[in-house]
Amino acid sequence: MNDLTHAQPDLSICDREPIHIPGSIQPHGVLLVLDPVDLLVLQASSNTEERLGMTHQQAVGQPLSQLLGSEHTTQLWNQLQRAPLRARPALLGSITLRANHQEQTFHAVAHQTDGGLILELELAQPEQRVDIHPLVDAFTLQSEAAQTLAELAKRTALEVRRLTGFDRVLIYQFDEDWNGNVIGEDGSGRLPQLLNHRFPASDIPAQARELYRQNRVRIIPDASYRPVPVHPTNNPVTSKPLDMTFSILRSVSPVHVEYMRNMQTASSMSVSILRDGRLWGLIACHHQHPLSISFPVRAVCDLYARAFSLRLSALEHASDFERRLSTRSAFARLLERMTESGNFAKAMTDHAESVLSFTESEGAAIVTAEGCTLLGHTPTQTQVLKLTDWLYHEIKQDVYSSDSLSSVFPPAADYVDSGSGVLAIAISKLHPSYILWFRPEVIQTIKWGGNPNKPIEALNDQVRIHPRRSFETWKEIVRNRSHPWTIAEVEGAAELRNTIVGNVLRKAEELAALNDELTRSNKELEAFSYSVSHDLRAPLRHIVGYAEMLREEAADKLTPKEARCIATIIESSEYAGRLVDKLLNFSRLGRAELQCARVNMNSLIEESRINVVRDAEDRTIEWRIADLPAVHADLMMLRMAVQDLLSNAVKYTRERDRAVIQINYQDRGSEFVFSIEDNGVGFDMEYADKLFGVFQRLHRWEDYEGTGIGLANVRRVIERHGGKTWAFGEEDVGATFYFSLPKPIKIQ
Repeated sequence: MNDLTHAQPDLSICDREPIHIPGSIQPHGVLLVLDPVDLLVLQASSNTEERLGMTHQQAVGQPLSQLLGSEHTTQLWNQLQRAPLRARPALLGSITLRANHQEQTFHAVAHQTDGGLILELELAQPEQRVDIHPLVDAFTLQSEAAQTLAELAKRTALEVRRLTGFDRVLIYQFDEDWNGNVIGEDGSGRLPQLLNHRFPASDIPAQARELYRQNRVRIIPDASYRPVPVHPTNNPVTSKPLDMTFSILRSVSPVHVEYMRNMQTASSMSVSILRDGRLWGLIACHHQHPLSISFPVRAVCDLYARAFSLRLSALEHASDFERRLSTRSAFARLLERMTESGNFAKAMTDHAESVLSFTESEGAAIVTAEGCTLLGHTPTQTQVLKLTDWLYHEIKQDVYSSDSLSSVFPPAADYVDSGSGVLAIAISKLHPSYILWFRPEVIQTIKWGGNPNKPIEALNDQVRIHPRRSFETWKEIVRNRSHPWTIAEVEGAAELRNTIVGNVLRKAEELAALNDELTRSNKELEAFSYSVSHDLRAPLRHIVGYAEMLREEAADKLTPKEARCIATIIESSEYAGRLVDKLLNFSRLGRAELQCARVNMNSLIEESRINVVRDAEDRTIEWRIADLPAVHADLMMLRMAVQDLLSNAVKYTRERDRAVIQINYQDRGSEFVFSIEDNGVGFDMEYADKLFGVFQRLHRWEDYEGTGIGLANVRRVIERHGGKTWAFGEEDVGATFYFSLPKPIKIQ
């Protein structure tokens, strides 16, 4: 017993149906396959006796003149020689033949195929004679006046129905998934309206779409027809079934005939709309009763479709140009600001409006090695970083876009309200560095022409797909999709990426050149340091030594003024020596390799405090020290920096009867910020930017001794650890010095 509930239909069956070799034709004409050299009949449809007065058995092997007469044969042959393209059906003219005591007029249409020359004689409709030129001219003028696609589709449907008399004419556009959308309609009211309805891709299988692309016009005058076989079945030349891709009489798939009956249409015509050689859509015509449309009228409809395509192209180009112009304007603004700033991330952050207008988005994110910046309405920073990690490791594209992100990246389902669509450009190959634009979900109600899921029936113990039997409006709510990204937006983003990457590469080259210059300068500095240590320090020692020797040996001969001069020489030389030592130490701080480990800040502060108070034992100093966290640092360097800061605090509070020095810290997530506050002489904040410079002093040397290098050493040490230094002060109130250190990743 068959379980239809769990039956799985093979939807590819329709795609594999050989509809281009049906082996039969529709009965409103005769098909003959001729040898292209001597015009002998190779194959014939089985209705030749009814239409031409000779059975198909008699016709096969006979010259064409035996069926049509010499005059008509010569006429058709001459017209065929003038046909511009033999591979496509060409109207050779009309002929009237007498058979079975009656006259019938046919339109003769022929084209070349691998199996020979296919000649089709289609019954003519004399009352449908038309003057093509004024019709095409009028329609061309009307189509050129259309300013929107909807207006163009409406006018085209109206003119095709007016020309053909069909009950309903639809303009049917394919989407990117080959679903069909009805964007234009004109009707008599006898058939249901289908404007703005959608039809699933399975209604027109892939191989049928390919036939529409190749053979632009197809007519089915009566869906209840009985197919007329072609004999013999295989073409004598190719030994294969006759390829009827371009046949105007070709019989259609039984599934399609069933589909027409279910739509309550007895006749139909379709005219293909091509865009750059690709099937864009159809002019689909339906009638409640059988209806024949002559070949010339169908040719006019084909010209309408071509005029439609030309106007469509113009409208799309105009729309694309307008969007590209808008994108180019936003691009120019961004480029100008990036050039002024020199930093693309900062420029984009400072001009969020231009970034968002660039792609008409509601949100954007800039992700670099330095961090993640969000602009406008976006997912959270954590969500953005997970998305960029996926883009970097899984997608690996310079430019990526999707209007349904959650369908390819399931975590995006959590933020469809801000990021159903994403357009991303990769800035770096070394780490996940991206600029992303986001669009929110746009909830749509789609009206389908019937339930798009085809029913399944059991037939001979097999699951068979039938066309839908109901075309009542079936509504579907489509979610998790944003407005799609246009080609202009994607190309504009790609151009922006190339510009940014070019700037980054240029700056990398400049940085490399600067690094080379810095390496050279460092080598020169090392040479200078060596020179100072050997050539400058030795003379200073000699000056101090000889001055002290002179003072000792000539002590009883020196006047008080001379003794003071010798003392000044010794003191100044010793200061110069200390200054040289400090300079050498400052130079080494920039070159020495960090030896980082866990440092107990409480122990380090206590050790440094003991060292700096040895020269101030007679003073009253109140120390207020918080319980400090451990850090990850180079102990020797950090000790030097801390000792310099504590030494300054002690030195600049010596005018206070009661000095107060406070040491505290703040936990700021990724770093610790330490502060050393005193109630000393302070400083004017106007000169705060000079504090950490070499040889920069805010107080006289005579009042407060020092070399002017201590705070420069502090800044260099802290910056080597990835931290920062700054200070706040007020004259005669006190000062607070801050330094930050990155929080240790792991403390054992």
